[in-house]
Amino acid sequence: MSQMYSLAYPWRLNLEAVARSSGVHPDIVRRFVELDLIRPLGGDAPGGPWFSPRTPELIARVLRLHAELSLNYAAIPLVLDLLARVDALERRLVEITQVERTTSR
Repeated sequence: MSQMYSLAYPWRLNLEAVARSSGVHPDIVRRFVELDLIRPLGGDAPGGPWFSPRTPELIARVLRLHAELSLNYAAIPLVLDLLARVDALERRLVEITQVERTTSR
């Protein structure tokens, strides 16, 4: 009888795993850390620096903003912050709209 195992996703990735998952050289990941475009998780555990599993997604977004909009790396944190605020405002608008629909019935 075969055993079923659930998929387990790592809760952290090392620099090489982030680079491999992002399709970039590890030096690019180090440079993005220096530019504060990405941040390692706190602490200096052996085998680190360690990153969130969402870091490759963030690197892809940084690369896309740089390539498609010709943004320099200094402007990208501001754009990412503004995009996050827009997302939060859109979620809030949906919540308000749903509340208004339920109270007007």
